[in-house]
Amino acid sequence: MGSLVLARHATTTASQAGTNLGQARDLPLTPEGQARAARLGRAIAMELAALGHSEVRLVSSPARRCLDTSAAILEGLRAPAGTRVEQDAGLREIDYGAWEGLSAEECRRRDPELRAAWEANPVAVAAPGGESGGDVAARAFAVLVPLEGWLAESRTRAAVVVAHNHVLRLRLAALTGVPLADYRRRFVLEPGSYSIVTQGPDHRTIRRIGVLPP
Repeated sequence: MGSLVLARHATTTASQAGTNLGQARDLPLTPEGQARAARLGRAIAMELAALGHSEVRLVSSPARRCLDTSAAILEGLRAPAGTRVEQDAGLREIDYGAWEGLSAEECRRRDPELRAAWEANPVAVAAPGGESGGDVAARAFAVLVPLEGWLAESRTRAAVVVAHNHVLRLRLAALTGVPLADYRRRFVLEPGSYSIVTQGPDHRTIRRIGVLPP
């Protein structure tokens, strides 16, 4: 199997403020986020060069924050002219519904019982008027599983996926055998961080890299 790089988009004003940013708003990266995305692109380029991959696909959520991050990664990879970013709506962030734009504490005050149930099992419980983690997993895994199948065909292949907090934590839980209901408790992904999944004949290795220094 080739290598799968799972990258969370870089910083937005919502991630700086600690408020929910799902599908209802399409914010760009902040200046800090743009700088972080550039560092992310350079770091991923070095990783893939060290691993010796010669065929690379870049797949992104169509959200602006992900496309901005993908553009920086594409520049860092110095990909051949004509290389494109593949967009797939299945990789969009969770739909927060009525919780869009709220902090965790504001969600708890607005819907105390529902929020408690969601925090206990975010896969089975949906945000009011939005999605559950299970909904996100169903559409995102439909994109990621075939991509992983493509990687399995050759060790020279690599895929960089630029997506969102819930999407990536759910996939990391599935790949590591963690119950999906625990994905929020077991995984923390900062904006601009990435994870690399490589697989040999009888083992899988996952490395998680946090926020890159300036």
